[in-house]
Amino acid sequence: MTHAQLVRLGEHWLRTRYRCGIVLSEQSCASGETPDVIGWKGKNRSVLIECKISRADFLADREKLYRKDPTQGMGCERFYLAPAGMISPQELPKGWGLLECKAREIKLVVKPARNSQRCEAGLMWEMNLLLASLRRVEVRIEPQTITEFLKWKNRLIEYNGGRLPEGVVSPEAEPNVHLLS
Repeated sequence: MTHAQLVRLGEHWLRTRYRCGIVLSEQSCASGETPDVIGWKGKNRSVLIECKISRADFLADREKLYRKDPTQGMGCERFYLAPAGMISPQELPKGWGLLECKAREIKLVVKPARNSQRCEAGLMWEMNLLLASLRRVEVRIEPQTITEFLKWKNRLIEYNGGRLPEGVVSPEAEPNVHLLS
């Protein structure tokens, strides 16, 4: 299994099994941390997955600044994802969970701490990561802005004689679980 394959499995697991509405992989931010996979669910709860395909990679990960000082790291919940049997639960940093991959299936071996590990610095780094990612999208959709791009339903109404096509709900009626109610 390659690192890229493990990352894709982690993305899929966060979306389908852990029900994260937003999932990014291998995006950098100003802190220097590049999460293999990070997702957000519910009330701004972030879930980080670090994918490791070798013992050497796992052991080297301990030396990163945001591992030595967890207050600088991203993720309310933090997991390692590795091939089955590669990481012992006793080796995990405090509060980290463990996901194991065997035959392309992911199994939750150790649950992460439920109390939020993310501190204010981590939240700021996550915000930086999200904003940098939005900017990357905006560059790709130019000359349109993000705002115009997100209002695609307005164009549907215009092209469809003043009404939305069948099966498309209005922006006002569309549920957004990522907004606080």
